[in-house]
Amino acid sequence: MARATPRPDIRPANPNFSSGPCAKRPGWTLDALSGAFLGRSHRAGAGKTRLAEVIDRSRAILGLPEGWRLGIVPASDTGAVEMALWSLLGARGVDVLAFESFSEGWATDIVKQLTLADARVISAPYGRLPDLAQIDFARDVVLAWNGTTSGVRFPNGDFIPADREGLVIADCTSAAFAMELPWAKLDVVTWSWQKVLGGEAAHGMLALSPRAVARLESYAPPRPLPKIFRMTKGGKLNEGIFRGETINTPSMLCVEDALDGLRWAAAIGGLPALIARAEANLAAIAAWAPQAGWADFLAEVPATRSPTSVCLKIVAPWFAALAPEAQAKAAKQIAGLLDKEGVAYDIAAYRDAPPGLRIWCGATVETADVVALLPWLDWAAATVAAEHAPAQAAE
Repeated sequence: MARATPRPDIRPANPNFSSGPCAKRPGWTLDALSGAFLGRSHRAGAGKTRLAEVIDRSRAILGLPEGWRLGIVPASDTGAVEMALWSLLGARGVDVLAFESFSEGWATDIVKQLTLADARVISAPYGRLPDLAQIDFARDVVLAWNGTTSGVRFPNGDFIPADREGLVIADCTSAAFAMELPWAKLDVVTWSWQKVLGGEAAHGMLALSPRAVARLESYAPPRPLPKIFRMTKGGKLNEGIFRGETINTPSMLCVEDALDGLRWAAAIGGLPALIARAEANLAAIAAWAPQAGWADFLAEVPATRSPTSVCLKIVAPWFAALAPEAQAKAAKQIAGLLDKEGVAYDIAAYRDAPPGLRIWCGATVETADVVALLPWLDWAAATVAAEHAPAQAAE
């Protein structure tokens, strides 16, 4: 890497590459919220209508199969996942796949908080998927479809048998609206508004297959459930949750923003267009990385590269020669330089991940902005290299 890497002239029009909350859809302004249903109860007729519209539009864009329930739940994707874990697990053994921070968190909750006696954790380091041959689908399975902190995704659902006995609970927060999900192979799917469609935080979505509903109605977990986790009444599914009758009070300002994102998604062509936008962003980085030489995907297998949470490791010799603490500092310096220049905000690797960069490339991000960012990555890396290894950087 040459020390004389020029300072780029072109800047991204939108420097928001955060992995959550994520960039708003192109052209978004506060005017999008001007019709929000404010100062009124969400239980009023018009309030419930708007909540139901979020559900109906989400269902239509994602192509949820007939018979699936979809509801708005508290506490973002985390709340949706926790509702599923606490309400559904324990009827049979469970295998949880842990290969990055959030999936490791679900493993911790299952083993240490739920204290399930028959729980297996199938692990893999950052950059890889676990050994899928170890999964026993006679058991329940918990996984993250896209590792938000590792940039590793499942390329397809071929590893899941259609005739499985257990449920598959999939955290899809960085996958929904940017990837084809194999609905026939899944039983619980969760996401939040703040990811691919750029909505605001604190609200989650919970989708249940008929098999998941049957489990809820036939299995009473042997533990107390907080009010916000309860999905049944008298042994039957509380259908109101899945018609927009939320368990707690939602922000109707956030609801209006979610509707704006969903309307934009439908207007540009729905799920195929959303997927194409994310894949184009991934392709831009994939074309750049080999030429840059100093960065590579954290995901070791190309088919598992995420098109949303693109995680990069630094492979330059000057970086490899640093001690681990210095590597972490150097990676943060690269991200900090870009933040200071106002060309890329919030792209440092997640705190538990290996030192590197994480660039959100979901559907609301314009490919032109990704392309404009790439020379800045080179410039920032060269600048930091000159500080940490001036002799190598000048070669």
